[in-house]
Amino acid sequence: MNRKRRKQKEDGCVNKDGEGVQRDANSLTTGSVPRKMLLFAVPIFFSNLFQQLYNAADSLIVGNFIGPDALAAVGSSSSLILLTVGFINGVSLGAGVLVARMYGARDAEGMARTVHTTIALGLVAGSVLTVAGVALSPQILAWMGTPARVMANSVLYFRVYFLGSLAVVLYNMAAGILQSVGDSRSPMVYLIAASLTNVALDLLFVAVLGMGVGSAALATIISQALSAFLAFRKLMKTRAPWHLRWRSVRFHWATLRKVVVLGVPSGVQNSVISLANVIVQSKINSFGADAMAGCGAYAKVEGFAFLPVTCFALALATFVSQNIGAGQYGRVRQGMKFGLVCSPLLAEGIGAAIFALAPALVSAFNRQPQVVAFGADYARTVSLFYCLMAFCHCCAGILRGMGRPIVPMTIMLSVWCVLRIAYLTVCVPIFRDIRVVYWGYPITWAIAAVLFALCLRRLPLSGPAAARAGHHTGA
Repeated sequence: MNRKRRKQKEDGCVNKDGEGVQRDANSLTTGSVPRKMLLFAVPIFFSNLFQQLYNAADSLIVGNFIGPDALAAVGSSSSLILLTVGFINGVSLGAGVLVARMYGARDAEGMARTVHTTIALGLVAGSVLTVAGVALSPQILAWMGTPARVMANSVLYFRVYFLGSLAVVLYNMAAGILQSVGDSRSPMVYLIAASLTNVALDLLFVAVLGMGVGSAALATIISQALSAFLAFRKLMKTRAPWHLRWRSVRFHWATLRKVVVLGVPSGVQNSVISLANVIVQSKINSFGADAMAGCGAYAKVEGFAFLPVTCFALALATFVSQNIGAGQYGRVRQGMKFGLVCSPLLAEGIGAAIFALAPALVSAFNRQPQVVAFGADYARTVSLFYCLMAFCHCCAGILRGMGRPIVPMTIMLSVWCVLRIAYLTVCVPIFRDIRVVYWGYPITWAIAAVLFALCLRRLPLSGPAAARAGHHTGA
């Protein structure tokens, strides 16, 4: 290797053509751990904030300009959307962990294979999701016990939304690639643009033109298509190893196997937990349309509380994976400690604010007293326990970054799915009080938090042990 190539190898990635790629300031493997993590996590926070804003815009505008039945339809569809999209997003996490590991190890060829395999997977998965979502929505909504008075609107909203599911999947794949190489700012910009577009279109379609519930979903998919276009343009313009060439989009089977090993457990976890939430929604549905509207409104508010949780969980997974790839095991431990303190504290602060402001927050979606009462009661039952949920998600992010996605999948499925469903199945018919449904979340968050704490105490964090975590996945 000549002197120029050797210098390029030290500074960054070297691709198969010998072209050096300078490591930029996005790398999480050098510099102050708190500063790097915050600089990476804050744009993810704002990305999720604007994503939540444009998800909430549908409910906010529909609830105020159409009415509580339309709000109930949008609210009942959200858990079903999370169920169907959750698996794909979980698989994209696996791809992101693999890209981050290779970025830390400066493996340019491996990154290129992973990027093009991930996009191929997104194209196939998004197409299948579109067909399945449109075809199966009436039957699934019927299984959920959706009341007849909101069924037509629920089916319409769901079908229109899933016509744009390819854009949702591809955006998440592209954003995951960018975030895995430390670029969390670009996805933030794209989601801000999509959020503003969605709000403007919602107001135009629903408030001005009076086009109904389906137009709110149409506004959402147009906005999602915009964010996907911007993310792909970024990938196509970069000259870095994660540059996207459409002619290279194909399945590299060895790489696909690694993505599947890392991503399918997270995808299964997301889908099955979302299935459990669909069952929770079916229990809420049994208390009537006002309960559906109130709890649906609170669910939009709750989404904002999850922002520090999701941003730190993703930041931890990327940080841990990059630094294991680079052999920086001391930084892995420092990052874990920082994330496990910051995320629960932020989540608890937001939870306290939601507890205090619950009636006002729910009434922003609909002012009918019965709707506000259901939503505020839900908020005040669960909001002070957000710290437990944040702790669980951070632990899951750490374990995924170490290449051990089976552990969080096992804990979350056994507690947040099996135990939660068993609790609802036994207790709701006996007590017939909707607050029994609400308490299902804090109880299962607490049990899972204890199990995750025990796992972290037993987790070997020495250099060789952390390195073996990467080898288990073939990274």
